[in-house]
Amino acid sequence: MSEIEAKIEWDDTVLPFQLDKSDIRGRVARLDGLLNTILGQHDYPLEVSAILAEAVVLTALIGQTIKLRWKLSLQIRGDGPIRILATDYYGPKEDGTPARIRAYASFDEDRLKTEAGTPFEKIGKGIFGVIIDQGQDMTPYQGMTPLAGGSLAACASTYFAQSEQLPTDFAVSVGQSSTNDEQDQWRAGGIMVQMMPKASPLASTVEDAQMSDLVSEADADGWTRATMHLQTVEETELVGPYVSPQVLLTRLFHEDRPRVFPIQSVEFGCSCSPEKVRNTMSMYSAKDIEKMTADNGMVTADCQFCGSHYELDPKTLGFDAKA
Repeated sequence: MSEIEAKIEWDDTVLPFQLDKSDIRGRVARLDGLLNTILGQHDYPLEVSAILAEAVVLTALIGQTIKLRWKLSLQIRGDGPIRILATDYYGPKEDGTPARIRAYASFDEDRLKTEAGTPFEKIGKGIFGVIIDQGQDMTPYQGMTPLAGGSLAACASTYFAQSEQLPTDFAVSVGQSSTNDEQDQWRAGGIMVQMMPKASPLASTVEDAQMSDLVSEADADGWTRATMHLQTVEETELVGPYVSPQVLLTRLFHEDRPRVFPIQSVEFGCSCSPEKVRNTMSMYSAKDIEKMTADNGMVTADCQFCGSHYELDPKTLGFDAKA
């Protein structure tokens, strides 16, 4: 495989795989165009862009497990200068079509400049939440875990241990690179490994569930070997565009006979629309709508995800601001 072919194969894809010898499943994600579309729509500081990019990679890795036409969201909220990281993953509408991801961040610019710490530390104390929309007339599933462990990847591992009771580990890398024909392009990669579900976990309660509790003695050697090999992956192997997913899996897990499945492409996609804005506005009272009405007599709204700007006539919302 040539370098160009390897680069194309990595772009905005999620590759599912299984380690047949160890009863472990996983995914490899490589994102670049998607990240540049998401981050290019906002003028985020570098550290906000970097931590949001990590959230997008985790969303791609986790979201690929949900069923067709479901939506998975990550909601990361803290009391630090980086207040909110929000992502949505929309499953493919039909086989062979891309999944869609969108994301945005909210932050306090003044505090971001004055408070020290890593991007993760600047989220502060808060929660890492996973929300799965199971479709119309279905109650969304919500799972929460505290922000801890030093990275969003560590929070995701804890979420699976506590909420799903599945041993899970991640390696994620995010960065910017430049080539002769492109400048300051975001690139990111990640690998997720997860023990296949068992009939009954060993932990007595969800709160007590730790990785060591959830791996049986028979599976311990395979899980330990897989996670140790995972942690040897180099940032350039994850972020760099010239190592194909299959080659990377062979380098890391050749002892466990990795077997790959059809690759899933991902792209940017936002679900906002004038009709959805109208539905949202219907929750407000006539007095609230009047306060939102601009001097030109229109109600304005902006999508936090894609930046789309909407101007709506209050009459189309069921109200007349001048009445």
